[in-house]
Amino acid sequence: MERKFATVIDKLKFQVNMEVAKQAYEGALDERRDEIPYTIIPGNKPQYRCCVYREREIIRQRVRLAEGHMPVNDGSPRNIVQVIPAACEGCPISRFTVSENCQMCMAKKCESACKFGAISFENGQARIDPAKCKECGQCMKACPYNAIVDRMRPCKRACPVDAITMDEDGLAVIDEEKCISCGQCVIGCPFGAISDRSFLVDVINLIRSGAKVYAMVAPAIEGQFGADVSVGMIREAVKDLGFEDMYEVSLGADFVSKNEALELEENMKAGMKMTTSCCPAFVNMIKKHFPQVLKNMSTTISPMQATARLIKAMYPDAICVFIGPCIAKKSEVIDSVTFEGADYALTYQELAAMFDAKEIDPATYTGEMQQGSRYGKNYSVSGGVTASVLRTYEERNVDLPVKVCKANGAAECKKALMLLKVGRLPEDFIEGMACEGGCVSGPAMLEKSPKSLKDRKHQIDMADGRDIISNVDQYESYHVDMHRK
Repeated sequence: MERKFATVIDKLKFQVNMEVAKQAYEGALDERRDEIPYTIIPGNKPQYRCCVYREREIIRQRVRLAEGHMPVNDGSPRNIVQVIPAACEGCPISRFTVSENCQMCMAKKCESACKFGAISFENGQARIDPAKCKECGQCMKACPYNAIVDRMRPCKRACPVDAITMDEDGLAVIDEEKCISCGQCVIGCPFGAISDRSFLVDVINLIRSGAKVYAMVAPAIEGQFGADVSVGMIREAVKDLGFEDMYEVSLGADFVSKNEALELEENMKAGMKMTTSCCPAFVNMIKKHFPQVLKNMSTTISPMQATARLIKAMYPDAICVFIGPCIAKKSEVIDSVTFEGADYALTYQELAAMFDAKEIDPATYTGEMQQGSRYGKNYSVSGGVTASVLRTYEERNVDLPVKVCKANGAAECKKALMLLKVGRLPEDFIEGMACEGGCVSGPAMLEKSPKSLKDRKHQIDMADGRDIISNVDQYESYHVDMHRK
């Protein structure tokens, strides 16, 4: 099927993943790996960069990421998000610069505002000395003509936890101790110089080996492959990729709703406030930046892990692969290797690349399925977790007045956690979503448009109105452990 891409960066990343998946399925990746840059960048004329050689080097480094490696060496970092050195260029090193709006006014408020002597006047214009500038921004605030421009690098501006700095060559560097793997820098960089490592080849190799590999699709899946492509149709297409079967993570979300509601009830009775633990970027933010409130974080596993544990309880030899819109889920998989849960994580973009590699179009299939409730399906939108937890109280006829802080986006998450840390949070429960709007705005969504959201809502509205608790209780005999290790 013909695909539309929001940017050239998205197109190139997709082409790399598709070519790598194609060669991996054919068992020819080792032989044809070096051909991929020439397949994607043919001829001798550059299309996007200074020269065709650099373009191909960037593709080569992207191929390494698609294989799960670092872009330029054989190190084994834990961090999923990586800088592509060959692609990192073009951004100004100096954050503040003087534009042509400078009027050389008599007041020279910019000079007075600078406490570091970084501003001088040459050739009829103010000048900022980058060696002296401390990037405080006071000169920009003081200028009456808005002549001083803030040129902070887009990746650095996008990062909600200040995890990006620059090295001596001006290349971006990601601090793994601070990075929460939210992926905002990935979508924020206009040069496509930051991307995520993939489990694509690992999963395809497992499928080719005959292993029992189960796909688990995140609740944001509806609408990602077209208005009329149901989850059941996607399931049949996924099985033709070689997966044993596919499960909805909305089913695991129902498990989480039931368990987290009970945990919240206990905490409130004990006078303890609590946060959710579904969003891995939010969890990473707590662990790395607000460890003081770890005691308040839900001990309930995420819907991804709940679904994986259920599948493994039913099929002990199963290998579980999460597929969703989230880059941080890959970090959750790495962090959870010590207990029974998801083994790998892919994105919707990577799933689409696998479909194209095998010339599979989900729209040509038939099939219906529903495993999770509507509440579980809506875990992918901000407020969805809260609505599900509160719904379980209704189903149990429990009257529990819960004050909820719906932290929508990383900035609101930071604010809520800071209030919790200093003991000034007025609410009882924080629902933390690092992406504004929820997972439906995740960095690896295949489609992010009003139409796709409308298509998604249409499909969910057609789902039955099953209860959360009764949906979970039918699996009671499998004794799924819901505790985060």
